[in-house]
Amino acid sequence: MNRHVDIREVSLRDGLQIEQPIALSAKLELLAAVAATGVREVEATAFVSPSKVPSMADAAELAAELHRYPDIEFSALVASPNGARRAIAARLRSIEYVVAASDAFSAANVGRPTAEATNQIGEILAIAHDNDVTVEVVVATAWDCPFDGPTPPQRVLDIAAAARDQGVDRFSIADTIGTATPGRVSSLVAQLRPVIGDIPLGGHFHNTRGAGLASAYAAVSSGVTRLDASVGGLGGCPFAPGATGNIATEDLVYLLTDSGFDVDVDLQAAIVAAKVAKSVVGHDLPSALLRAGDRIRQVRR
Repeated sequence: MNRHVDIREVSLRDGLQIEQPIALSAKLELLAAVAATGVREVEATAFVSPSKVPSMADAAELAAELHRYPDIEFSALVASPNGARRAIAARLRSIEYVVAASDAFSAANVGRPTAEATNQIGEILAIAHDNDVTVEVVVATAWDCPFDGPTPPQRVLDIAAAARDQGVDRFSIADTIGTATPGRVSSLVAQLRPVIGDIPLGGHFHNTRGAGLASAYAAVSSGVTRLDASVGGLGGCPFAPGATGNIATEDLVYLLTDSGFDVDVDLQAAIVAAKVAKSVVGHDLPSALLRAGDRIRQVRR
């Protein structure tokens, strides 16, 4: 049997966070197209400061519409205990708390150093678990920081150990600025495994420098079973200079299925969703399949 890889669609949050704010109706149009792909997990929004990320100012309004899709597990990103409370009040059942492994990026992203952000894991977990909500800790700049340079792996391992000790439900490592390469991905995953044990491990990669898909493949080949992706390759990080180019969902689905992995996302529906993403933001997107199409369809012509 082919090994299954779960894909979480992040276009509605990570994809839109660097864009100019779009209307809620446009987000709902994108959500409908994403839901039609068969994806089982969607990161819908972020409960963060609207002054820092204006495109997420309608988080509660969007969350109120998620009941339309009962078969999808929706999550939201938070950066503080207050954000966790807001997400829970909006009836999200899963949240992601981001801890940057580099102090400079943590300061730019949330206004506090890594140690302080790590120390809040326990409070956020307590808030969530008291309300039967699951928590995933996501380590940003897991390989490199645009300000501090290469991230020592021990900083990631220390955050992982703290998350494990506090009872985190899931853990993920993120290549925030798209600099990871396959060898470094495999190395970090191998070092993390003894630390997190049976805690599900995910990966978030950007294709900024052309190695995102290769890094994702290295991750799943090393035992990672969950990957984030964004239709069209929409998105990036507003606090990291040059960090554009999330892995395109359709490109990832093409790579994984053609390599013998099993996924829930339908390739053709993902390409359609990428076209919707391009339409709602009003500019071209970096997706390779959006430009070139599926291999099978090309062969049949």
